Amino acid sequence: MKFLLTSAGIKNASLHNALVDLLGKPIAESNALCIPTAIYPFPGGSSMAYRFISGSTANPMCELGWKSLGVLELTALPSIKEEYWIAAVQEADALLVYGGDVWYLCRWMRESGLADLLPSLRETVYVGVSAGSMVTAPVFGETYDDPNKPFVIDKGLGLVDFALLPHLDHEDHPESSTAKVERMAAEVPVPTYAIDDETAIKVTDGTVEVVSEGHWKRFTP
Repeated sequence: MKFLLTSAGIKNASLHNALVDLLGKPIAESNALCIPTAIYPFPGGSSMAYRFISGSTANPMCELGWKSLGVLELTALPSIKEEYWIAAVQEADALLVYGGDVWYLCRWMRESGLADLLPSLRETVYVGVSAGSMVTAPVFGETYDDPNKPFVIDKGLGLVDFALLPHLDHEDHPESSTAKVERMAAEVPVPTYAIDDETAIKVTDGTVEVVSEGHWKRFTP
């Protein structure tokens, strides 16, 4: 696969250009499937899923002018014929994976069977937002309000060989301040990219490139 791992969607011209480059053609000639699954565990998750699909969030993805756009709901996949949803995924130029709860997303990526299919999609572009980006790592870390587990590490999908922490220094994400991210990254056993909402990590054939109109930092274990 090809990857564009964002913190908050396609927020600027540099990220837009990177997406077009990965697709190899204009967005208007490309077919996409969006995956809202990760947002459901949050309060108001169903309405946030609708807003993502309808293109009314602050995370531009679905509203970019795709030739066609479908919804791939991971929790539904185990109950329908594999050949139907696999064909739809194989025909898509891009998978748009929304943010939310990274553990929930990782669970359903595996239980749905999508995680097993992804490595075979050589030309498909995986576009992640926040948790949708984090889940691709060999391991990921997540912050929680619970003082007994402020930062928890778990096994990711291993689609890329680094970890990612989004929303660097965002005013609405105090857990992602540079100082806190540095402490969290020290606990992760692979290189970690901390990125702000104007930044993404682009991966093509294993080559990693940072695309940014904001700021970011790479931490090594």
